[in-house]
Amino acid sequence: MLTPAGHLTYCTNIHAGESWPDHFEALKKYFPGIKKKFSPDKPMGIGLRLSNEASLDLIHDDQLTIFKDWLGANDAYVFTMNGFPYGGFHHVRVKDQVHSPDWTTEARVDYSLRLFRILDQLLPEGMDGGVSTSPMSYRHWFRSPEELKNARQKATDNILRVVAELARMHKISGKSLHLDIEPEPDGLMETGAEFIEWYENELIPAGHAQLPEKISVSGHEVTKLLKAHIQLCYDVCHFAIGFEPHAQVIRQIKEKGIRVGKIQISAALSASLPGEAAERKAIKDAFAVYNEPVYLHQVVARKENGSLLRYPDLTEALEDEDRTEVKEWRAHFHVPVFAEDFGILQSTQQHIREVLYLQKADPFTQHLEIETYTWEVLPASLKLPLDESIIRELRWVNSMLQKNNAK
Repeated sequence: MLTPAGHLTYCTNIHAGESWPDHFEALKKYFPGIKKKFSPDKPMGIGLRLSNEASLDLIHDDQLTIFKDWLGANDAYVFTMNGFPYGGFHHVRVKDQVHSPDWTTEARVDYSLRLFRILDQLLPEGMDGGVSTSPMSYRHWFRSPEELKNARQKATDNILRVVAELARMHKISGKSLHLDIEPEPDGLMETGAEFIEWYENELIPAGHAQLPEKISVSGHEVTKLLKAHIQLCYDVCHFAIGFEPHAQVIRQIKEKGIRVGKIQISAALSASLPGEAAERKAIKDAFAVYNEPVYLHQVVARKENGSLLRYPDLTEALEDEDRTEVKEWRAHFHVPVFAEDFGILQSTQQHIREVLYLQKADPFTQHLEIETYTWEVLPASLKLPLDESIIRELRWVNSMLQKNNAK
């Protein structure tokens, strides 16, 4: 739904199933009812997640035509897509494999370009469209600084191949399409600062070296082209986990002339760790309830001196019990955005309020997508029927967009 702050939707990675028939059946089952309750009188956008398998089915003209007809009949449109998870995302052990295949591979390039070709067909006229994607790879897969450097270079080169193709597509269809890089704990890019550093020190120089030959573009146009087609996916949960100052990151992005393709509205788990041993144990026991085997739940701990300690998953954090200098944990578990308290744990909901306030005060994107995908692995006490959960999240975010301040 178009709000004064941008197009608001939810990401369909909430729905299980990896084939296009699975995806489509979930949309037909849930979306019309959600729209009727949330946006009965206005068109409503869809944040479409397609697995690689589903994209291979949908790319066919007959399937695209059927889907476009369904979108029209339901007063719906697609403006953003989630191209981060390539394969199975529910009912399987995902963990670090959410990054696989990574941006060093042909498979990731082919998949991403296929998503853009689908989006080019679905995107309404006069609207820009984005595909969010992984932060190139998972850093713990590389055993040495040299391996890490080579992976970054290969991934950057492959991303530039996508830029070249998006530029060609723009000349044909006139559609403005962008790849939205999503920093995440333990990705090759974890933070806003790392994204900016990569953008200025690796992407732009490589673009100037490669793009003029790929697409016959003049040198002075390369940076403009890159900023049109490579943007930032601002996942609030990920930036909150890393204790990042939202206002500062967003200001720096604007000052650099880099664009934000999408805000992914999501919340993490957090808790302050008191000095008393029994209270600390109770908090860690509460975190342990969320230590499930499907998704990665990276933990960033803040020490008393302000420095950060990173754990690749919740299991490792729970096993490291004796660090009394640690004063706060934040864990990568996408909890419902409408709830702030989870027993003795809290969410990073206030970070959503802050980012939405910044967006309202001086908009830096037109794409707002709620991304809570953990409903199936939440503790039973937090589960609601799926459609009710989605509607409640949409209504909560919309209410925040209507308020005059972030408090």
